[in-house]
Amino acid sequence: MTTSEPGSILIVDDNATNLSVLSQSLKSVGYRVRVAIDGENAIAQVERKPPDLILLDVQMPGIDGFETCRRLKANKVNQPIPIIFMTALTDTASKVKGLSLGAVDYIPKPFEEEEVLARVKTHLQLKTLTDHLEQQVAQRTAALQTAQVQIVQQEKLSSLGQLVAGVAHEINNPINAIANNVPLAKEYVTTLHTILDLYQIEHSTPSATLQQALEDADIDFVLEDLPKLLKSLELSSDRIKTISTSLRIFSRADTALVPFNLHDGLDSTLLILQHRLKAAGQRAEINIVKRYGELPDVECYPGQINQVFMNLLANAIDALEETWSKNQQPLTIQIQTYVKDAQTAIVSIADNALGIPDDVKQRLFQPMFTTKAIGKGTRPGLSISQQIVQQKHNGQLSFTSVLGKGSEFVIEISIRHH
Repeated sequence: MTTSEPGSILIVDDNATNLSVLSQSLKSVGYRVRVAIDGENAIAQVERKPPDLILLDVQMPGIDGFETCRRLKANKVNQPIPIIFMTALTDTASKVKGLSLGAVDYIPKPFEEEEVLARVKTHLQLKTLTDHLEQQVAQRTAALQTAQVQIVQQEKLSSLGQLVAGVAHEINNPINAIANNVPLAKEYVTTLHTILDLYQIEHSTPSATLQQALEDADIDFVLEDLPKLLKSLELSSDRIKTISTSLRIFSRADTALVPFNLHDGLDSTLLILQHRLKAAGQRAEINIVKRYGELPDVECYPGQINQVFMNLLANAIDALEETWSKNQQPLTIQIQTYVKDAQTAIVSIADNALGIPDDVKQRLFQPMFTTKAIGKGTRPGLSISQQIVQQKHNGQLSFTSVLGKGSEFVIEISIRHH
């Protein structure tokens, strides 16, 4: 009921005359009226369709008004419905008993029509105000919870970004030293190898002591293997430099929209998640299928978009890990990018896990909602991801999912923001 709609009233009384008089009075001012001649019938009607207010006689055959009220209020759904007792009992004990059972008022019998109408109107208005207030409180509580979750998650992301950027910076100096010195070490080894070759030519007959030392050191093997070790060291240092670069790309903390290569963001995120893609135990390796289109640089907040990529890819890995034993196909995450309508960049991340149940779909983007067991982590990242895409980038984050086949999450953001 709203303030502009008439209320629905249920009158409960075993007296036909009272029912008729009250019904006519209430209908004459626009109320919708139903009647019941006993408590059992009243309870059954309320269960079928709750009214906005109940006028309840106390003295009735079968269960009296007090018991009827008690049973009605035992159901949480009925607790907000105001109940006004109609009774000839005017003693204080009866009034206290009725109010303690959840009634909001008394109308003495014989009743006056104007008093009944005035009390009904007052309590319906109070109910409307109460319902409206509760709705506002619920909305503001939900908004506050959402804001709190967002603040906490944003602080976590900011801290994570700072930590990752710091680690990348700390790695950078020593790995550069190693990378820069490896070529010098290779030159030195080549020089030493040349000198040893010349020494062996000029001193073809070494002493017994030197000959034994050369054999103990297996010098031929050392000279052959040392360049291989240096090559391995070079490759490893290049790998660490790539990881360091990916960490810096992932943790970018731009405070304004800047042109950014989304493929770099996806690749840096995949590199960070590489350890989770490898085979583990009986689970096979998770295959990444890239179908990158021709994307121009997109104006965005790179660090935030990378976090969206991280959430979606990590969730896809989670889904595949949770269902791999039931999935007979190779485990696959497919990433596709393309331009739509020359103005919108599309990034699609799809998995071939078992899909999302219908009851979960409705709540997937709710703050703090998770399908994870306690101690297994949470997925509030989807709520934050939606906020990043829709509020920060004026884009869209949507998904489709088919049970038994998998899920696809699609990011749509404008290439340029005017």
